[in-house]
Amino acid sequence: MEPLAKKIFKGILIAELLSVFGAYFLFNKMNTIQDFRQTMSKKFPFIFEVYYKSTEQPGIYGVREKNKKNG
Repeated sequence: MEPLAKKIFKGILIAELLSVFGAYFLFNKMNTIQDFRQTMSKKFPFIFEVYYKSTEQPGIYGVREKNKKNG
């Protein structure tokens, strides 16, 4: 592989890894800290909807209702 192609590949790989770890960190924080969930629901409602769908997909229901009940 040519040097430029290797650099581009490494850059893409690093960006992908950072994206995966960032998404995991965000999901974990939203899943464990209710105040953070409330902040995210006000500032970024589209991310909050993705959070709900990602918890409902594997069969974990009630998170949306619990959040509505608590605030």
